[in-house]
Parts: sequence; C-alpha cells; structure tokens
Amino acid sequence: MRRISNGQVLILTLIAVSVLIAKPSGTRAAEADKPTPILLGVHDAPVSFHGSDGQVHLAYELWMTNFSSAEASVERVDVLGDGSVLQSMNAAEIARRLQPAGQREAVAVLSKSTEALLFVHVTLPPGAAIPRQISHRIMARVTAAPPGHQEFTEEGGTTTVDRRSVVRIGPPLLGDNFISADSCCDATRHTRAALPVNGRVWISQRFAVDWEQLDKTGRIYSGPRERLESYTIFGKAAIAVADATVESVTNGFNEETPGKYPTDVSLDAADGNSVILDLGDHRYALYAHLQPGSIKVHAKDRVRRGQQLGLVGNTGNSVAPHLHFQVMDGPSSFVSNGLPYEIDEFEITGKTDGTEAFDKAEADGTPLKMNPVSADQSVRGGLPLDQTIVSFKVGHDSPAK
Repeated sequence: MRRISNGQVLILTLIAVSVLIAKPSGTRAAEADKPTPILLGVHDAPVSFHGSDGQVHLAYELWMTNFSSAEASVERVDVLGDGSVLQSMNAAEIARRLQPAGQREAVAVLSKSTEALLFVHVTLPPGAAIPRQISHRIMARVTAAPPGHQEFTEEGGTTTVDRRSVVRIGPPLLGDNFISADSCCDATRHTRAALPVNGRVWISQRFAVDWEQLDKTGRIYSGPRERLESYTIFGKAAIAVADATVESVTNGFNEETPGKYPTDVSLDAADGNSVILDLGDHRYALYAHLQPGSIKVHAKDRVRRGQQLGLVGNTGNSVAPHLHFQVMDGPSSFVSNGLPYEIDEFEITGKTDGTEAFDKAEADGTPLKMNPVSADQSVRGGLPLDQTIVSFKVGHDSPAK
C-alpha cells in the first residue's frame, strides 16, 4: 500500500473539509473554504514616488511562506491595484526576485517550510491614478498536494498603499558625472538588504544609492586602484540636502584600502564615519563612509541646505571611495525602513550598461561606457534610478557653504 506523507494528509484533510463546507447547510450554502499552502503578506506598505524616468514607482516586498512539506513553485504573480492587474511576473521574472529569508541569492523554487521575500517593482505611467489597495494573485504548484490538486491559484498579500508625502530634497553632492550605483529599484545590493535586528526584519537601504563619479575619460579611478586619491569622488564635499538638525555623528574610523572589502566589520562600524540628519516628520538622511577628520558638524547642530557636512571617503564597510546616501523612517541606519525621496532638480547626461559593466570598470580602472541621452534631460522632482549619470548644480536655494 502506498504511504501518504504528512503533508498530503494535511492537504487531503483540508480538501475534504472544504467540500463539506461547500455543501448547503440549512437554508444557506456556506462559501467554500480552500487550502492556501503558500501564505502571502506585505509587512511594509509601499509609498509611491516619481523616478528619474518620469514614471511613478512602487517598490516593496511580498512575503511568501511555503507552509507545506515539499517544494513549491510560483509560476505567475499578478499585482492587483484596486482589483485590476497593474503588472504581472512570469516564472523567469519571479526566479530573479524571490529571495529566501537570510539569503542573498534568488531562487526559482521554494523549499519546504520556507519563507522568502519577493521583491516587487511596479511602474505606472506619468499621471496614472495611484491605487488605494494592492493585492496579489499567484499561480503555483505545490508538490505535497495529491495528484489533481497540485496546481492552484490564490489571492492575498493585501495592503493599503501608504499615502505619506515623499520628501523633496536637494542634492547630496555638487558637480558632474555622478553615477547612482545600486539605486532603486531592481539592483540587489541595497534594495534586497533585509536585516533581522532587534526582533524585526528591516530594509533601511531599500532606496539607498552609492554615489560614484567619473573623470573626463570615463573612469571611476585613474592610477593605482589601492590609492584613495586615484578615485574621482574622493574628497568631494557631501552637503546637506535640506535645512535640518544633525541627529548623530559617528567618527573615529580610518580609511580602508580600496579594492577589497574589509573583514569582520561590526554592525555599528559598517557606515564608517557618518552623519544622520533629521529632516522632520520621521524622515532621516544618512551620509556614510566619510573621510576621517572631515566632518564639520555635531549632534544637535542646525544646518542649512547645501552646507558642507564632510568629505567623501572610504571608511567602514566600503570597497572603494563613494558616498552612501539613504532616507529612512528612523534615526538608526539599520533599525529603520528605507523611504523614497525626490531630488528637486538635476540633469541626466547618460546611462551605463548596468551593474555588471559598472563593477568591471570599478575593478579594472577601465573607462565605463556611457550611453548618452539625446539631450541633457532636466528632472524636476525624482529619485535617480540605478546606473543613471547625473549632474547636480547649485540652485537658487542651495548655498553650498
């Protein structure tokens, strides 16, 4: 006699119960219940914002739990806005975006009894109505179910879109040929940096960016890779993005040698020398990896937009000089959730061929191919998306002191 697994017993029981419930009881037929072996949820409601491409974006995580005793494959996900399909993902797209808890590599199949995050990025055309509610419809295959019941469709992960206003800020740097590396919304290093801290999973880097800069030859650095001064951005002034209060300052870290990640960096040392500004309304801006001895402000200082805070360096968990910048909903760079923001004015001068090309140019010191735009594109209010090359100029309300 064929042995039935515990998972199949559970599924069979649920199916039998749903059939019984579906039968009329008295004068009213109860709605049939159905098994949902993959549980769906959204922990942090998305906030809509404008990207540098002029479109409206929603970036968030759909949590999936395979509550069965065998593998499960999610073959399709429809993102629904107020009941209408906003965007769909096929199996190949899901396999690039589904990341098991505690891992940084995406998978195509959910192992048994596994929780994972599906990193969702929805784009809407300019002027599109923002849905009030987001939900999800998945089509999946669960091998623990008995034959004939392995393929199923379920809906869940319902959340209300967060209607908080998106903070409008100035640039964190001034000059030309800055690259928004590992920025929103499909790059993996920041957007997928889910960390369990103090009993909760936080994604403070959800909208973070590593600002790099090209020289006139298109190189990130020119000269020995391990020499700090070889890097175009090294020593550039990091400036306040708004009139704000200094929430905290961290000092005391030495420069790391470019070209290799430091080892054994503790959580409280990862940002290196850093400044956090309180922008008001539970929004904070982080500037990380600043040069030793360069920070000119102190906690509780009031700063003006454009005021110099420190100089770009290579302290903390950093492989090359750059400015790590992010906006978050709390004063801690880790125990907080990342929030989108919109820089009020900048020029797009080009785009790269993507993260792989950028990483090669950073590793080899070779010129990075820049794909020019037809004409410099002026953006009035947008978040610089991944691998965009921009210029930040001094505005009428940016004193750049």
